[in-house]
Amino acid sequence: MSSPPALRTLGALVVSAALGGAVAVGAVALLGGLDGDTTIVTETEGSPETRSATTAPARAMGVNEIYERTAPGVVQINSSSASGVSLPTGRALGSGFVVDKAGHIVTNYHVIRGADEIRVGFSNQDSLEAELVGTDQSTDLAVLRVDASATALTPLPLGDSDKVRVGDPVVAIGNPFGLDRTVTAGIVSALQRLITAPNQFTIDHVIQTDAPINHGNSGGPLLNDRGQVIGVNTQIETGGVAGGNVGIGFAVPSNTVKDVVAQILRNGRVDHAHLGIFGQAVTSEVADTYNLPVEKGVLVAEVADGSGAEKAGLEGGETEVVVAGETYTLGGDIIVAFEGKPIASVEELRDAIAQHEPGEKVRLTVVRGDKRTGVNVTLGRQPSSPQG
Repeated sequence: MSSPPALRTLGALVVSAALGGAVAVGAVALLGGLDGDTTIVTETEGSPETRSATTAPARAMGVNEIYERTAPGVVQINSSSASGVSLPTGRALGSGFVVDKAGHIVTNYHVIRGADEIRVGFSNQDSLEAELVGTDQSTDLAVLRVDASATALTPLPLGDSDKVRVGDPVVAIGNPFGLDRTVTAGIVSALQRLITAPNQFTIDHVIQTDAPINHGNSGGPLLNDRGQVIGVNTQIETGGVAGGNVGIGFAVPSNTVKDVVAQILRNGRVDHAHLGIFGQAVTSEVADTYNLPVEKGVLVAEVADGSGAEKAGLEGGETEVVVAGETYTLGGDIIVAFEGKPIASVEELRDAIAQHEPGEKVRLTVVRGDKRTGVNVTLGRQPSSPQG
């Protein structure tokens, strides 16, 4: 479990797709309908036909019943590195969960980063070597596969994280400090949090929970009261005073997981579309103080060299100002619409980009000076880090 998560402010956020390009349809095909209760992997090119035997009930369950139904699908992940370069002690411990009868397992990227060998432990004490299918640093997710009998696997159904509400009861199952299949319970404390991925890009729409999670819970499921996975436990905030839980944990939402896993199973990798700007949301205070021509939009603070934004002629700002304790860069373009849809925040812009693939052309509406103009941009592929 990473600690702390380095929560992001709205200032100077890099604008790149939080998810891979237009993958919503593929995610539905590979992982079941967004409103469905059964995790399904349909037969597609390069993907075996499998079907989960696990379905979520229509009624709410208590913690005991959730645990009995889902704990067999939660695994312990042990990663080892001969060099010990990426794994500080040469070994790392984390959690994961089965998503289909083909033996695919979801966990965090940081759990298996730099590993030479990955072993997966099941509730029956079996330990199997796992194959790494693919990773996505930008969402801190990874997909493994084990060669196991379908009858020995208990896939967990993926729920719809867009339906999660603050105050909803949740259960976390994982392996904190190596204590296998530990269950803790709590509520959804907040939604739409931003955390930093291992490659320093921003993960959007993150779920915050007070269900106790600690080192070793990374990659394990956060479940709703129907036993559906609504998130992958990824980071904790410790307040800088300890390495344990203080009631603030973060989970990558299940709808992000669906999209990422779909791309990995289809292509072995995840491609994120990239605009190539560092942007900041226009606030009413900034608009009023500096008499901006619009009250909503995204200030283009900086344009990355060689990006689609640079090639399209987008212009960054040059004047730094401080408003309400935040630094803003003014004088550049202000993005007010993406493909005709109004844009009021960096998160909305990233979500819009996420509906497209690298290489696609999109039309932005920008305000330059006092004039509105349309700009056609060919989206690029997200680099390895915000700095390129």
